[in-house]
Amino acid sequence: MEPNRRPLKTRSSHWAKQTASFLAGSNISPNQISVASIFFAVIGAALLLCYPNPAGLIGCACCIQGRLICNLLDGMVAIEGGKQSALGPIYNEFPDRIADAILIVALGYAIELPWIGWFGALMAALTAYVRVAGGALGLPQDFRGPLAKPHRMAVMTAGCLLGALEVAVFGTNYALIVAAFIIAFGAALTCILRTRVIAGQLRRL
Repeated sequence: MEPNRRPLKTRSSHWAKQTASFLAGSNISPNQISVASIFFAVIGAALLLCYPNPAGLIGCACCIQGRLICNLLDGMVAIEGGKQSALGPIYNEFPDRIADAILIVALGYAIELPWIGWFGALMAALTAYVRVAGGALGLPQDFRGPLAKPHRMAVMTAGCLLGALEVAVFGTNYALIVAAFIIAFGAALTCILRTRVIAGQLRRL
């Protein structure tokens, strides 16, 4: 495992390997897969905002997983599939930040608390900044949580699925509210923990 590559168990799954192998043999580039994650995020956000019913929430959850699958496969096609490019590092990071912001900001507006969405998006971007800053200082990039990207998206997926049930039964949206606060303040805690680890590593150099 490369030290600056996010450790993911799903990378070793049969379906992921087969899908990556298929894509590596096609004309689809890893960078195109990275950009596709933004389109999944846009569709998910639109469903969340325009159709806040059980079907829309389930659709948003599916789009979140589609976004994560793109994030998984782009690296696999690039590295395992031998299709790396000079611009790969840019495409590996920038679409992630855009997709994160779109989904988390939309979550804030969906619960009529825009500030928590913007705060969550800021903290999500800052987790990546701290990670990359550590790498720029010559340290292994730190992917720890508690609310790294996969964890944030897992919380939002759970919030949408539970929210779909809640809307159908009670007509309320507390699951989405709880998810938004967990994402925002969990990401903030992640920034603090990663920064402390980097500081400790620098002191030992």
